[in-house]
Amino acid sequence: MEQTYLDYPFHLDGRGRTAVTREEDHVRDMIYQVLFTSPGERVNRPDFGCGLKTLLFMPNSDVLAAATQALVKGSLQKWLEREIQVEQVKVEAEESTLTVTVTYVLRSDGSRRTETFQGAA
Repeated sequence: MEQTYLDYPFHLDGRGRTAVTREEDHVRDMIYQVLFTSPGERVNRPDFGCGLKTLLFMPNSDVLAAATQALVKGSLQKWLEREIQVEQVKVEAEESTLTVTVTYVLRSDGSRRTETFQGAA
């Protein structure tokens, strides 16, 4: 039987039960949480996250994109090292939108995945 995980954000499914998801979606949810949680936001883990949301309001530039790329890769490696191996992080800053593309290998089965996350100011 395939293992299931609580879906994020928490919600009920069509049957009125707690929604669950497969591992691939669960890992994507965890990446999302690392990217969009600001350090200090979680009481029991004050250093969790990379604070990507705060960077959305900074002047958009290539320098910001490069710094964000290093920040994101380091945070993912720190918080999700048991689940994924980060291969590449690509950050594009275009007008008021920051697009982060993460390529990683899922450690449980060795499959390579690429996910894109966007934030807008």
